Amino acid sequence: MSMEHPTPPALIRIPVRIVVLVAVLPVRIAWDALTAGGRLLDRALLRPAGRGLEWFFDHAVALPARWLYRWLLAPAGRGIAIGAGWLGTALMWLLKAVLVWPWVALWRYVVVPVARYGIAVPAVWLYRRVLSPLGTCCFFLLEKLVLVPLAALFRYVLVPLLRYGVAVPAVWLDRYVLTPLGQGLGRLFRQVGRGLGWFLPRLGLALFVWPWVGLWRYVVVPVVRYGIVLPVGRLWSRVLVPVGREVRDALGLCWRVAGFVSRAVGRGLKWLAWNLLGRPLVHVWHGLRWCGRNLVARPAARVWNSVLRPAGHWVRDALWAPARRAAVEAGRAAKDALSSARATVREARRDAWRALVGAARPVEPREPGAARARTLGSTTNVSGAVPAPEISLRKRG
Repeated sequence: MSMEHPTPPALIRIPVRIVVLVAVLPVRIAWDALTAGGRLLDRALLRPAGRGLEWFFDHAVALPARWLYRWLLAPAGRGIAIGAGWLGTALMWLLKAVLVWPWVALWRYVVVPVARYGIAVPAVWLYRRVLSPLGTCCFFLLEKLVLVPLAALFRYVLVPLLRYGVAVPAVWLDRYVLTPLGQGLGRLFRQVGRGLGWFLPRLGLALFVWPWVGLWRYVVVPVVRYGIVLPVGRLWSRVLVPVGREVRDALGLCWRVAGFVSRAVGRGLKWLAWNLLGRPLVHVWHGLRWCGRNLVARPAARVWNSVLRPAGHWVRDALWAPARRAAVEAGRAAKDALSSARATVREARRDAWRALVGAARPVEPREPGAARARTLGSTTNVSGAVPAPEISLRKRG
């Protein structure tokens, strides 16, 4: 230990470690038991339960929900959306036809022509030909008869009267009487304010500040420093800090020691549980597995290999294969009968249609035969000869 943190005496260290070990050991054993139980519960119950719940949710909720959404809700939603779009288009067209287009036509072909040729054009003509000349004349008369005399009266009568009867005496009174009087009063009040500003702060300090400063500096600070702070600091640095540091170290050491003790106790309990419960259960399980293998599995395998499998092969080869071939032959015969009946019905329908309409029997398609050539001066054809072209020399050119 350094000089800053000296080693506490054994009188403090050993009792503290004994008390901490007695207090920590049950807590560490309980903590290790809870940790092992939690791991066992997670490995044996929670994980299988979680996987089972995940599988159940996937197959019982998610898969039907995806199938329902893909094959029912999505097509239904698309159909509803398409129907709603068509319905909206039809309603929009109907609303335009009922509410918009009549008003547009009324505005375009009735209101606008009436407003333009019945109101706007006459109003423009009235303003341009009547109201504008009349207003110009009235403004000229108002200017010459009213505004010009009023301007002359204001300029030559009221302005000189206000200037020399009111403004000039008021300026003289302000400059030679009120301004000197205000300056003198300002100097007086300034001097009085300076005197009061020097005296009142010192009076306030003497009455309210200096006594409290003296009380704080010479009474409160020494009492607090030497009566509270120094004893508490000595107690903290000499007693509480070493005890706290020792308790911290003891907690770490006793926690590790309690871990070793808890591990030894756990291993002992594990050995006891294995010898009292696990080993007998394992022997019982091996016995049950031997009984199941020798009394159930092997006889069942022998019955399967010796009885059931030959019987199944005989049923498959002697009964099922002939029945399947007979069914296939019957199906082919029925298919051929249906094809011939269909061709007969089609031919009868064509004959009935030709009998009703009177059309000629269509020539069945066949391969074209080779044309026989004719000999000169006769109408007989020589077999195997190429027919000559029947075009004159003049047409050949």
